[in-house]
Amino acid sequence: MKNSFDIAVFDGDGIGPEITRPTIDILGKLAAQSTYELSFTDCPAGATHYAQTGESLPEASMDVARKSDAILLSAMGLPSVRYDDGTEISPQIEIRKALTLFAGVRPVRIFPGQRTPLNMPEGREVDFVLIRESTEGLFYSQGSGEVTQDEARETLLITRDISEKLFKFAFKLAADRKSKRIGPGRVTCVDKANVFRAFAFFREIFDGIAKDFPDLVADHAYVDATALWMVQKPWDFDVLVTENMFGDILSDLGAGLMGGLGVAPSADIGLDNAVFQPCHGSAPDIAGMGKANPMAMILSGAMMLDWLGTKHNNAAMMKDGARLRKAVEDVIAYGDGLTPDLGGTGSTSSLCLAILKELAV
Repeated sequence: MKNSFDIAVFDGDGIGPEITRPTIDILGKLAAQSTYELSFTDCPAGATHYAQTGESLPEASMDVARKSDAILLSAMGLPSVRYDDGTEISPQIEIRKALTLFAGVRPVRIFPGQRTPLNMPEGREVDFVLIRESTEGLFYSQGSGEVTQDEARETLLITRDISEKLFKFAFKLAADRKSKRIGPGRVTCVDKANVFRAFAFFREIFDGIAKDFPDLVADHAYVDATALWMVQKPWDFDVLVTENMFGDILSDLGAGLMGGLGVAPSADIGLDNAVFQPCHGSAPDIAGMGKANPMAMILSGAMMLDWLGTKHNNAAMMKDGARLRKAVEDVIAYGDGLTPDLGGTGSTSSLCLAILKELAV
């Protein structure tokens, strides 16, 4: 069993460093009281680094990321800093593609006491996972689409190789959730197969992989209907799997159901590497003001502990991942030190102190 882990850290832009530092502090305190060790290495990248050096993702930073056991990546990008073609600096997308991190994992969980715009029926619980393919789809031609005076074209790419890996990941996750009695063991392929041949191909691959998991339920839903049902009956979902752009949009809807992007963690996982990062942006309008909500970043750190613990059969890390998630949820439920985006008057530091108090570290 492995007990020592190297973590590559991308501080990000805007509020990125403000939410990264306390996350590392909390993770370090958990490790110090347990049987595993975490070593953190800073990796320069992002819009601020690009503005200073002309490089958005230095090769040295990618080398550290490739060799690390996991990657902790904060909010990246600034609206005011762009490439010459007008697109924003997005090293996080480059990292996903370079390391083939095909499974974008976006948990959607509403627990007792959590703020939500939904009118939740009594006895209903929302706890599902949206899996977004993260390396191709409509993001494939990022920065290289064809634009003329009269028209613009972007390329949607769906490959059998990546889709098979994606669907196997989704079914294995559903099986794991079923074994833990979190979900019923159901995977829903979200597509637009009634209009696009590419999505008919996507669905065909999904159905082929589903045959290898006879103990699970496999079904389909069109993306527009899924957006409706996420508002009307999100408690019906278990594991959803979809294309890159569809997943990008639906994951923000899922964050809205949980009360905002400030509490929405995520992971991008491949066969060998994984990135853990908050779903929100760099919020430069509040950078340096102490108002940033660090919860999405901290919850992403909890996902990292659970992933590393599962991958390396380290029960202590899995236990700490669960402890950290519960501590964040308890702070939200009790309203201790909440930041303005959650209706409170607290600060980044007061919120982190409240989480540390719950953890008793």
